[in-house]
Amino acid sequence: MSSRAKKGLITDWWWSIDRWFLAAFLILMIGGMVLSFAASPPVAEKIGLEPFHFVKRHALFLFPSIAAMLATSLLTPRGVRRMSIIMLAGSLVVMVMALFFGMEVKGARRWMDFGPLSVQPSEFMKPAFVVTCAWLFAERSRRPDVPGNLFSIMLLLVVTALLVAQPDLGQTILTSATWSCMFFMAGLSWVWITLLGGVGVVGFLGAYTVFPHVASRIDRFLTGEGDTYQTDTAREAILSGGWLGQGPGEGTIKRMLPDSHTDFAYSVIAEEFGIVSCMALSAVFCFVVVRGLSIAFNQRDTFNRLAISGLVMLFGLQSIINMAVNLHLMPAKGMTLPFISYGGSSMMAVAISAGFVLALTRKRAENVSQTDRLVERTLAFQAPYPAR
Repeated sequence: MSSRAKKGLITDWWWSIDRWFLAAFLILMIGGMVLSFAASPPVAEKIGLEPFHFVKRHALFLFPSIAAMLATSLLTPRGVRRMSIIMLAGSLVVMVMALFFGMEVKGARRWMDFGPLSVQPSEFMKPAFVVTCAWLFAERSRRPDVPGNLFSIMLLLVVTALLVAQPDLGQTILTSATWSCMFFMAGLSWVWITLLGGVGVVGFLGAYTVFPHVASRIDRFLTGEGDTYQTDTAREAILSGGWLGQGPGEGTIKRMLPDSHTDFAYSVIAEEFGIVSCMALSAVFCFVVVRGLSIAFNQRDTFNRLAISGLVMLFGLQSIINMAVNLHLMPAKGMTLPFISYGGSSMMAVAISAGFVLALTRKRAENVSQTDRLVERTLAFQAPYPAR
């Protein structure tokens, strides 16, 4: 074990990193690898691949993702900002390219092929967008003459326009909701709250009117009529698992789920490992969000506070949407469960996001709040003088 007295990049990183966060992220990443053995083989066999095809690919993406998370966690807050701006610009360019040259899957153009790899640029756009907007909000707070709020609104419009053009309404809602939460934390007035609420209602009605598949999913959710095979099967898998599950590899209903390795991995967990395991998994996601918001509250730097809050809210909202769809609490929407569902772009992007959180929450002198400094001074003043 490294000593505090030794100076070095790795030593400083080890003693300054939030190990609770690091443990939670590693638990989710390793848990996703283990759970892929249960969720992936039925899908692979169904489409004519060897049973462990997706398991091997999941493992192939896992190790680079862990490396990316650890490497990103070494960055300073300035490094996080710079990397986010570069990643955001690159992601937006590739998103535009995907609209013209990307492969079409189920009527959507969200992926670009780069040799043997298929990349979904919107996944990398999300954490970069959150950090960039946090910087714009912070600059507006520090220097009122800087139109940071206006620039963030313009950036939101660009991002949502590209997502709607794909179309990807789920990611549009997720990104807009996270941005709205950050804007609220940045101190927006009630006029902005009312205006944003009205825009949200108009956007929802517009999506319902313009996109037939959105209207169909909402109608099926509200009425229970039509093709509800996926959500009904997912709910049946959850109920069949009971409290402790059928046992590893013993699930049968999972074989009927078309996307058991991605969108409905949570249902497979419930069937084979039980509702207790699902509750434990949900508790880990909840821990990440609550701890992130708690640490953000004590940050002195506005950028750190907004960036940490935005990243953990993005992480939490995506988890909630996936689990709510599995539990039939909201209309079906294809969205992965962070670190658990299969998907190379999703895993790598969430790993980078986790690395940003680890980097921004590292113990630094400038991150200590005034309250903590006051407590330290009080304790030092009350400490007894050494005997002479």
